[in-house]
Amino acid sequence: MNAPIDVSFFARAAKPLTSYRKYWASRFGTSKFLPMSRAEMDVLGWDSCDIIIVTGDAYVDHPSFGMAVIGRMLEAQGFRVGIIAQPDWQSADPFKALGKPNLFFGVTAGNMDSMINRYTADRKIRSDDAYTPGDIGGKRPDRAAIVYSQRCREAYKDVPIILGGIEGSLRRIAHYDYWSDKVRRSIVVDAKCDLLLYGNAERAIVEIAHRIAAKEPVATMTDIRGTAFIRRTGDESAQGWFEIDSTSVDAPGRVEAHVNPYLMISEQAKEQGASCAREDEAAQVAAQAEAAGSLPLLPGEGRREGAAKPLRFVPNPNLRLKANSQSPHPNPLPAGEGTGPEVISTRPVLLPLPLGEGRGEGSTTPAIGKIKVPPRDRSVIRLPSYEQVKSDAVLYAHANRVLHLETNPGTARALVQAHGEGATARDVWITPPPIPLTTAEMDYVFDLPYARAPHPAYQDTNGSHDGATKIPAWEMIRFSVNIMRGCFGGCTFCSITEHEGRIIQSRSEDSVIREIEAIRDTVKGFTGAISDLGGPTANMYRIGCKSPEIESACRKPSCVYPGICQNLNTDHNPLIKMYRRARALKGVKKILISSGLRYDLAVQSPEYVKELVTHHVGGYLKIAPEHTEQGPLTKMMKPGIGSYDKFKQMFEKYSLEAGKKQFLIPYFIAAHPGTSDEDMMNLAIWLKKNGFRADQVQTFYPSPMATATTMYHTNKNPLRKITRDSETVDIVRGDKRRRLHKAFLRYHDANNWPLLREALKAMGRADLIGNGKHHLIPTFQPMTDGAYVSARKKNSTTVALKPVTPVKGRILTQHTGLPPRDNGSGKPGGKPFARKAR
Repeated sequence: MNAPIDVSFFARAAKPLTSYRKYWASRFGTSKFLPMSRAEMDVLGWDSCDIIIVTGDAYVDHPSFGMAVIGRMLEAQGFRVGIIAQPDWQSADPFKALGKPNLFFGVTAGNMDSMINRYTADRKIRSDDAYTPGDIGGKRPDRAAIVYSQRCREAYKDVPIILGGIEGSLRRIAHYDYWSDKVRRSIVVDAKCDLLLYGNAERAIVEIAHRIAAKEPVATMTDIRGTAFIRRTGDESAQGWFEIDSTSVDAPGRVEAHVNPYLMISEQAKEQGASCAREDEAAQVAAQAEAAGSLPLLPGEGRREGAAKPLRFVPNPNLRLKANSQSPHPNPLPAGEGTGPEVISTRPVLLPLPLGEGRGEGSTTPAIGKIKVPPRDRSVIRLPSYEQVKSDAVLYAHANRVLHLETNPGTARALVQAHGEGATARDVWITPPPIPLTTAEMDYVFDLPYARAPHPAYQDTNGSHDGATKIPAWEMIRFSVNIMRGCFGGCTFCSITEHEGRIIQSRSEDSVIREIEAIRDTVKGFTGAISDLGGPTANMYRIGCKSPEIESACRKPSCVYPGICQNLNTDHNPLIKMYRRARALKGVKKILISSGLRYDLAVQSPEYVKELVTHHVGGYLKIAPEHTEQGPLTKMMKPGIGSYDKFKQMFEKYSLEAGKKQFLIPYFIAAHPGTSDEDMMNLAIWLKKNGFRADQVQTFYPSPMATATTMYHTNKNPLRKITRDSETVDIVRGDKRRRLHKAFLRYHDANNWPLLREALKAMGRADLIGNGKHHLIPTFQPMTDGAYVSARKKNSTTVALKPVTPVKGRILTQHTGLPPRDNGSGKPGGKPFARKAR
């Protein structure tokens, strides 16, 4: 299925999704909607469900909703799949609504992390939920993945539980939890699930379903990529692995020959287009060690000619072929013996040999064993344990760095992290990331028979989904099309890469066109406008590495930072061709691009920018420079503001040529790690100089497993090698300082002026206080109520304020200041769903 239309020829040694023999229940055919009740099962002629999916979202049968994708995928394999959506978690009874599943429960908290869905960045409870009918909050529990798993176990204790979704995916190892302000265990331990699937899970879930259907115990499924599970200490199934001890950071000691497994692309490799894996270095180091014939002398270990040479035993048999042994057993090096976070010892292993083996009888000359470099597919990196990372911030940062450098499916090794001690000790094993889908497989997934609508159970008396039954998340993506997956941007505050991976998985143009035609012909309320052709970003479609060898080996966290990699193909022509073909379809009047644009990529293709600006901008285009200062930008891994200025010039040029008055809407983040008060002050000055008034402010939200979250928790920078003395990061903590950073972004709000005056005076910048145009804030203070109302009024202090009419000539951000635009829904003020580029 690795079709020639793939942009990425990443080696996909995986069984194609369509190659499985269908389960016997395929004779029941396809259902219009997956059943949510016994009555619906009776209509379909089912006596039971093979698989039941429990989700924290309302059931919308659309390819933008995870439960629908997994459900339809399993249905296509011949399984009978039922849905339990947003069950009452106070007891196990709602989890028995469809009876006992024959194979397993599939559990997900939903499209959003339940904690992010429930709480604001200031830990205030939200009263709304876009994935619930009527936009009502509180329909799912906190940490829904754990609660749902526990209730499923209570309902039917012998039924396997397969946990998935973004909430589980981003908690697969011990992680910092912003809401409790502590490090929590892996969700595999807390949820007590049988298997956790992380990332896009089509490959894993299909294989698991068929293997369970074949009566294979789920406990033996330890070889499936993209999974995490628990092994008890001493489990025989863990034998035969080369364990790389990475439970400590570098300590002072003797320097020995070693291999650095985390080397990035060298300048020479870049120039020559060579592989960046540097696997040859491992062989070179091993060969040098063998040729040396002995270990380096320690200080004071001078030898006289003919003197006896004492043996020194090194407990590292992992890297040496052992006689009479087919399965080398893990035996990590002790702390301080070459076990730093970024080295693997390849020192020769000296073992006493029987008489007559390799030396004269009675000889004390050591024999050098054959060095073996561990194969990646049988190597496992042991991370610091939960107990270690919980009590040591440096080891937490180190573990996070190791995890993020083991995310390329072509080179990633398995990871293991201990939880507990003594009799309760257990290891959480994480297999390498899933193999990306080919273009043909992507088409297969998106061409499944989705109803593209909410389940009829949510309809009102008129058979529609408006008013009290309206599901905002569905309204947002109702007329949008997802054209790709993945992101190689690597922004540290975003978790797209950790979840979907860096390798772009693109649909074919024909598949996208078929979906647009399906929307046109079948979706109620379509007026001719497609609200989005995008994905995690708007313009990474069919963009990837020029070299398959480099793509399958590269360990860089970003392909576009600090600059665009010369090995990256930045051709936007396939996207331009798709845009032109899509808008030429009969019945399609307008195609808007609402996904966030990666503008540093876009400027590489002026033709694309012209096409976008001329035909696909509905007056306003969202982009995310996030900041103007290098301090925070380096911690975000975002390009400098100069890239924004370059794109802005192109945007304005082509808008003028098209005879259109259009505006860029830049997004910025307050209180991101690495941001000083001066950085925010300079950003505020830039905003005023450019005429922007941000009416809704994004404050940094420490989501699980993100690199920026590690900075927030540890004050360390995991983008660089972690040591006890490595770089520290300025962290914005405390309500007062967070309020100050938000106040700088909302410098125009009179409620913020007292706080800003105080801060500017303390910073020695009282020159910015005055009543002239060059001043940031005035000296006078009008009467204010001290309250702030955001665009999401439900999450703000209630204040009676009159609607603000935009002043002619003033550029406001789309957070709240811009007039509404038509997204094709037929309803004024509808905002398209934005999958924002980070």
